[in-house]
Amino acid sequence: MSENDPADLLPNDRVKQAALDGEVTQLHRGNRYGNEGDRFEIEGVAFELTEVTERTLGDMTDEDAKREGSPSLEAYKERMVRAHGGSFEWDEDADVVRHRFERVE
Repeated sequence: MSENDPADLLPNDRVKQAALDGEVTQLHRGNRYGNEGDRFEIEGVAFELTEVTERTLGDMTDEDAKREGSPSLEAYKERMVRAHGGSFEWDEDADVVRHRFERVE
C-alpha cells in the first residue's frame, strides 16, 4: 500500500470537491494511478482505492457514469468532449483504467 497524491488521479478541484461530497466514487483514466489498497487524502480526508480494473470505454455503463458524477453515460460522453476541448473522440475500443475509491474513517 502506498500514499498517493490525489492530483495524479483527480484531475481538477471540481472533481476533488465532488469526491469529498460523495458525488464521485470512481474515475476512468487513460493510465493506472494506483493499486487496490492505495490511499490518498483530500483536505485531510482519507480515501482508499477499492478496485482498479482495466477496461475499454465500451465497457462503461450508466452506473459508471453516475459514480463519476454524470446523470447518464450520454452526459458523461458529452462532458469528456467538453473537458478535453473538443480533442476527445469517444472510441468504444479505447483502453481505460477504472479507479474506484471510498472514504476511509
